[in-house]
Amino acid sequence: MMLVSTLVFVGAATASFGTLATSVAPQWRRILRLASGQVEQPFAPLAQLAITERRIAVRRWASDSAPLPVVRWRAAA
Repeated sequence: MMLVSTLVFVGAATASFGTLATSVAPQWRRILRLASGQVEQPFAPLAQLAITERRIAVRRWASDSAPLPVVRWRAAA
């Protein structure tokens, strides 16, 4: 029974350490930077998206031709 208990404990410990290692290993540089006090830039994809959409809207507005009545008035003048 002692052998089974030891094997179960070692298996659980191995699984928990493996899980910790696979979750911490890809982020170890980020963890060290944050631990040393370097603050990350905030991730703001919506703000960047809003700026990009405004640029697209301005480009579309600028590339549109003048409305038809204005073109006719200019041609008549």
